[in-house]
Amino acid sequence: MIVTRFAPSPTGLLHLGHAYAAFTAHDAGDDFLLRLEDLDQGRSRAGFIEAILFDLKWLGLSWDEPVLRQSRRSAAYEEALRKLDALGLIYRCFCTRKEIAEEIARAGEAQHYNVSGPDGPLYPGTCRHLVNTPSDKPCVLRLDAAKAAALAGPLSFGEHGRRHEVDPLRFGDIVLARKDLPAAYHLAVVVDDAFQNITLVTRGEDLLAATHVQRLLQALLGLPEPAYAHHRLILDETGRKFSKRDQAVTLEALRVAGATPSDIRAWLEL
Repeated sequence: MIVTRFAPSPTGLLHLGHAYAAFTAHDAGDDFLLRLEDLDQGRSRAGFIEAILFDLKWLGLSWDEPVLRQSRRSAAYEEALRKLDALGLIYRCFCTRKEIAEEIARAGEAQHYNVSGPDGPLYPGTCRHLVNTPSDKPCVLRLDAAKAAALAGPLSFGEHGRRHEVDPLRFGDIVLARKDLPAAYHLAVVVDDAFQNITLVTRGEDLLAATHVQRLLQALLGLPEPAYAHHRLILDETGRKFSKRDQAVTLEALRVAGATPSDIRAWLEL
């Protein structure tokens, strides 16, 4: 039994790229689930949730109920954080973005190396060894990646029948939670995939690198390992990935212009 999921954020309308991802997940699974990644309540909108459900039904997709909403899963994320904290893998970070950039610049000049990952320069660990930390100052919770890697040991993930070695330090000391969010993306996604019993994660190839840190978190939390399938991205005429700002390629705009779900599949070469 293959269980897949589509997990959009309700911060805008679905576009052709979302349609490709939804079709791919739906067609690959025996059971297809829907998750709304609405943790960022400052950007999520109820109107976008309604539009997402309408667009997916218009495409002819159906899913097992209930729809999972991350905004209602805070207790699960807090429990995961407690487990990681009990392992001694979490520390509080008080650095601002400006302070992080300045520290990276100093480290690069002094030590002649460039610390970078898939999302740019890695956090240099400024707060990693702080002993007395203020309790009332805004902070984020970070994973001590080196300690986590040593505890987890060698890891790999499966994609298309092959095993790939995990680089647990690829994203460095990632943020696990912020003061305004109970969990950051990497933590929330592994907790929710396990809760929904997802056996195959299908998503864009731009998220391939994220698999490394997510496999690390799965191992640390004792969560099951799904298989992965990273698909091609749908690009515009300039070679850029579609974004929610591209109103001309939203499913709503295409529907108003007379497109049908069959047209969408044909344009996506499905």
